[in-house]
Amino acid sequence: MVSSSDILSAKVLVVDDQELNVRVLQRTLRDAGYVSVSSTMDPSAVRDLCLENRYDLILLDLQMPGMDGFQVMERLKEIETEDHPPVLVITADPGHKLRALKAGAKDFVSKPFDLGEVVVRIHNMLEVRLLHVETKRLGDRIAAQQKVSERLALNVLPHSIAERLPGWPEVTAESFTEVIADSFPDATVLFADIVEFTKLSAGLSPRGLVEMLNEVFTDFDSVADHRGLEKIRTVGDAYMAVAGLPVPAPDHAVRAAHTALDMLEAVGRFNARSGYTLQVRIGIDSGAAVAGVVGKRRVVYDVWGDTVNNASRMESQGVAGRIQVTDAARQRLTETFTLERRGAIDVKGEGEVKTWFLNGRKNG
Repeated sequence: MVSSSDILSAKVLVVDDQELNVRVLQRTLRDAGYVSVSSTMDPSAVRDLCLENRYDLILLDLQMPGMDGFQVMERLKEIETEDHPPVLVITADPGHKLRALKAGAKDFVSKPFDLGEVVVRIHNMLEVRLLHVETKRLGDRIAAQQKVSERLALNVLPHSIAERLPGWPEVTAESFTEVIADSFPDATVLFADIVEFTKLSAGLSPRGLVEMLNEVFTDFDSVADHRGLEKIRTVGDAYMAVAGLPVPAPDHAVRAAHTALDMLEAVGRFNARSGYTLQVRIGIDSGAAVAGVVGKRRVVYDVWGDTVNNASRMESQGVAGRIQVTDAARQRLTETFTLERRGAIDVKGEGEVKTWFLNGRKNG
């Protein structure tokens, strides 16, 4: 709602070539409580005055020498904005009323004018004008908030998945009823974890701990984006990413291997600039997986299956500063990377599993 104080604070411009008319109109409006009433007797100056002062309403006489009110309204149309101030015209010629409305005027009063009528019409026009401005402002604010919501959604969901949400981008918990779940016959899952993080975190302030993790994981995000992996989540000091989903990629294992090596290099650079001596364990497995969207209040994209479990075990039962991969992943990497047999290790739920260390890239 528009308040009376908002209306009385609106900026009004009186345009008339007769000084007496200008004085009478200004005094009448000020007596009615309006606090910002300007005037000009030069119709050629109206356009520039509007650009400079952004009036909320123009009270315009039509019969003026040199440049009449119709020409003034034509010049006002040159202002490059959708939010022109409304024009209330004053005319002594009844035949000009329809022409004035067609030219862009919002209303009119007749000469000799009734000052009470002038005040009422100005009040009504300003109420509509300010309500329109407020509505537009709210609309712009909602649009800006919607863009923020879209960016946040794209930060937690892959773009191809976000677009599948019902009613996207205006997704609400109530509208989100469809199950989004996909099966992928071949993908690669990567887990990275900071070694002895609990011991390290005990010596840091909460702020220092968060800043350290944020810097490391931001580096990991950059690496994953560059190599075409999808970050799934972070839990504590653990980082999970996948290749080959939600968009299938035939070289998913190669992408994940490059990412793992890049992560080790990123940690080395972090240590060099920060003075820390962080080490990470990285585990990789390739195979089938299921992925989908879960939750309503906090929507997340997640991945499940033996491939996820095995990649997690490759990390947890790995060696600090090294990348451990399953035999399934190794078979997809032999042409591009150098690998070292670690041998069979006992993996919970799987028994003895052949594992390998990913040592580097061939030819570099």
